[in-house]
Amino acid sequence: MNEKNLLARITSDKNIFGGKPIIRGRRLAVEHILGMLAAGDSMETILEGYEWLEKEDILACLTYAQKIIANERIEPLTFAA
Repeated sequence: MNEKNLLARITSDKNIFGGKPIIRGRRLAVEHILGMLAAGDSMETILEGYEWLEKEDILACLTYAQKIIANERIEPLTFAA
C-alpha cells in the first residue's frame, strides 16, 4: 500500500477527541496507537485488542507521525541570565 493510501486512513472529526487525528473515523486516536507502540506493544497485540483494526492502520499511524516530524523545525531556546 502506498503512502497516499495509508494516510487516507487517518482522518479528523471535530466531534471526536476535539479533532485529533483518528483511524478511519473511529474513536481510536493515532496518538493512542503510537503510545502503545512506544510502550513496547507489538503490532499483533494491538491488532488483537481492536478486532476492526488492520495492519495498514498501524502503518498509517507510523507514516503520519513520520510526516509530522519531517516538517518539524527546532529553534534554539535562549534564556536571559
